[in-house]
Order: sequence, then C-alpha cells, then structure tokens
Amino acid sequence: MPKKIRELKSLLLRAGFTWSPGKGSHTKWFHPLLPGKLTLSGKDGDDAKPYQEKDVNNALDRLKDMQK
Repeated sequence: MPKKIRELKSLLLRAGFTWSPGKGSHTKWFHPLLPGKLTLSGKDGDDAKPYQEKDVNNALDRLKDMQK
C-alpha cells in the first residue's frame, strides 16, 4: 500500500527539511546538509507515486550517511 503525500512530508519535516511552495500542488524541499532540492507534487491525501517514495527514501539515506 503506497504512503500518502502527507506521510512523506512528515518524514521530511522530522529529518530537518524545510519547504517552500511551488506552482499548484508542488512543494520544494531543502536540507542545509544536502545539495539541491526535492520536489513533491500532489495533495496531502493523494497516494504517493513509487518514484516519490524512492526520492524521499534516497534523500533520507544520503542524510543519514552524511551524519555518520
């Protein structure tokens, strides 16, 4: 069962990411230790697409590796 967009946003917030609004339902997520940005699209109640879950998990893994 796919996660909801709100769950992915919650994971990012708990990991220290900040966000800024984009066009429509898009949000841009930044972390001070990671280069670049992560963009999520969709309303909070929508099911996350597999690539969105993968992008969030990859960002969280990179952050964990940097903090070791």
